[in-house]
Amino acid sequence: MDEEEGLIYAGILDGKGGARRIGWNEIAEWREQDGPIWIHLDYSQPTARRWVLEQSGIDEFAAQALLSEETRPRATNIGDATLVFLRGVNLNPGSQPEDMVSIRIWVDKHRIITARRRTLLSVTDVLQTFESHAGPKSAGGCLARLIGSLVARMENVIDDLQDRAAQAEENVLEGESGAELRNVLASIRRETITLRRYLSPQREAMTRLYTDEHATIGARERSRLRESADQLQRYLEDLDSVRERAMVTHEELANRLSEQMNARIYLLSLVAALFLPLSFFTGLLGINVGGIPGTDNKAAFAIVVGFLVLVIGLQLAYFKLRKWF
Repeated sequence: MDEEEGLIYAGILDGKGGARRIGWNEIAEWREQDGPIWIHLDYSQPTARRWVLEQSGIDEFAAQALLSEETRPRATNIGDATLVFLRGVNLNPGSQPEDMVSIRIWVDKHRIITARRRTLLSVTDVLQTFESHAGPKSAGGCLARLIGSLVARMENVIDDLQDRAAQAEENVLEGESGAELRNVLASIRRETITLRRYLSPQREAMTRLYTDEHATIGARERSRLRESADQLQRYLEDLDSVRERAMVTHEELANRLSEQMNARIYLLSLVAALFLPLSFFTGLLGINVGGIPGTDNKAAFAIVVGFLVLVIGLQLAYFKLRKWF
């Protein structure tokens, strides 16, 4: 049972919450009467791909779909089996949560086959329950438990987005307007859009699982799936709230920056208006032609300065009268 060969886990469920791990040889010898089996594969490995295409007995269309590079969340009935594509948040070290990990699932009455390329902690959560004999007891139960774990893993990511949006809003209200704050808001909006892109169709796929007739999904599993779908719907509503909150905060930040810029431009305009007549008079008195008055009067400079001060005073009084400052 070498993971390098593409087999991450395989186990035969004992119907009591436990499972007996097996390898490729036991998979080839497995029969329905042995009990439900869960096979978890790394579809990027040649051995796993060859098994799915040549030995799994899965419908050809479904086998190709399980190994395809690009998928979107959906659920499709194929005879008595169901083909499901889902995504979970990427909680691997050094990864971004919105870079969601795809998992492909084939489930019939006696088998569940899951395939992924990158590690998905939600699968690990379910597999660990077999060790304490608290795991699912059927193939449909494995599907319902896996979907429940996928949705539960999203809670911390959604909560973190909400906290960051609230903190950014508080910072804006306190008067902050730096480039770092703008980058935070842009990051929140980008992550929200990416998450919603996959979670919205995933909600529809989960709804289809518990509303359509499936031979592999019993009443108990339908209840679990309905609860998971409702929880995912709440997360979608939270994402919409975060996105709108980030947009409003960004608009408030943009308005504040615009107000600051307008105030500075207004101040510069007032200063320019004050010095415009002064520049005119000093320029007029500085021309090099004969007849400039006061050239022989020692008090001329003081008179000119006093006149300019008077002009500034009259301008300030006018600005004050017009309530320009």
